[in-house]
Order: sequence, then structure tokens, then C-alpha cells
Amino acid sequence: MSGTARPLALVAGAGRLPELVADSLERAGRPFRVLAVRGFTERAMRARADATVDLLDIPGTLRILKDWAPEAVVPAGGVARPSPAALLNAAHAVKNRDILRGLAGGDDRLLRAVLALLEENGHRVLGVHEVAPDLLGRPGRLGRHVPDKEATLSIATGRAMLGALSPFDVGQAAVVAAERVIAVEGPEGTDRMLIRARALGRKPFGYGNAPKGTVLVKLPKLGQDLRIDLPAIGPRTVHRAAAAGCAGIAIGAGYTLVIDTEQTVAAADAAGLFLIGLEVAP
Repeated sequence: MSGTARPLALVAGAGRLPELVADSLERAGRPFRVLAVRGFTERAMRARADATVDLLDIPGTLRILKDWAPEAVVPAGGVARPSPAALLNAAHAVKNRDILRGLAGGDDRLLRAVLALLEENGHRVLGVHEVAPDLLGRPGRLGRHVPDKEATLSIATGRAMLGALSPFDVGQAAVVAAERVIAVEGPEGTDRMLIRARALGRKPFGYGNAPKGTVLVKLPKLGQDLRIDLPAIGPRTVHRAAAAGCAGIAIGAGYTLVIDTEQTVAAADAAGLFLIGLEVAP
């Protein structure tokens, strides 16, 4: 790679994803700089950060990006649940209230507004799936187990239902048993939905047997901008799905992050769950 290549700007939110993306970029020999978000970025990535900003300091963030002149901006990791550190510099909320007012709305509307703000300031935005494709689930069977007839029907039901809900600002996942939808992901996220599904699907009180062929289906919404809202699963997802009585997990191949792939597949194999990548066209 040429030494004059412009670096990517990796905006590191919460969780392990920014670290995994950084490691993937290093393996690929692609230059990048890390912009940490105070109160969200994990310790490992804070140590690798080239700069740190407050969540609400929008002009400051834009100034840093202007100075860096990156090839593209890559958002990675969440900023959905502010910690006390993230809110320490609340003065920025007052200073930037006119900008923040334009970002009000549901998750999808907020994410689209952030992306538009970056692009309006001359920055190209790339998704994790575009810069680190090795982190994505591949098509077909990922582990030892395969779906049976009942689970195959559940997958078909989940695909149809999630496709129908795509125009609305709801989640990307559902727990389905045959033609019965047990739970749909809301603002609480997949893990908490699976806790709810356990109580609903395992009678009584989450301790009975789940319906045969229960499956977690997690897919991108049709027409979703994957640059800033990519579905993801990991070992914890597998453990939660097993506790909810799921026979397996179906994800959108090439459009779903599999965090710690080897550990995720191993956890599914150990729990007796199938893990399968579905061909999708978001």
C-alpha cells in the first residue's frame, strides 16, 4: 500500500466491535486513526485513540475530522446508553441545541441524521461491512447443527414478518416458533428480547419447555443503511437464545457481524443450536 494513502477515521463507540474492526484493518494493512467518544469507548480502544471527543461536542468532532481529512469515516460500536462520563460536558447540549433538535426521533431517524450531518460536511461514510468483511457471517451452516422441518418453517415465518416490519422503526430480530411469533425486538435490544421470549415461550414462568422449532431470526431491515446500523450476534446472543429455548439462530449472511466468530460457533455447537447464514438482499 502506498505511504500516501489517506487513513480511515474509526469512530469508536461502546463494546468490542471497534477493537475488532481496528484489528481487521491492521491485518489488511489499511491505515486508520481512532476517534474515541468519552464515556463510551472501551479502555483497550481509548489506549489506541488519536483523539477523544464528548458525545455532544458536534462542532469539535467535525473540526477534528476536518483536520484529519480521512478517506472515509467508519462508525463502530454503540452510543445508545450514556454513562455518567458521557454526560459530564452537558454544556455542549446547550451550545449545540439547534443541531441536536434536528437529530430528534427514533433510532433509524437519529442514525440517518448523523450520517447526513457527516456527509453534509464533506465526509464519506463507510460501514463496518465495507471495511472489515472478514467479521461478517458467511452463507450456509456455520456450526455442526442444521435446522429441522419445524425450525425451517420458523425461519420462513421470521423472514416474512421482519420484512413486513421493515418500513417501521423497530428491531431487526424476532423469536419465532413455526407460524407463531413469540417476541419482536424493540428498543431494548436482542439480548433483552431473548429474556422476554424465555418468559413468554417457556411456560410457566420461563421454566417449561419452549415450543418445538423455536428460532431466533436476526436480519437487516429491507433498505436499511448498514453503514451505521449493522445487525450483530456473539457468544452472549447464543447463550441467551439457548436459555430462551431456541433450536437455533438464523442471520443475514454478509450483512450480520459475528462477534468472536470461533467462540460464537463453539458456543452454538456446545448448546446444540444450529447457526445458519441466510441469503438476503437488504
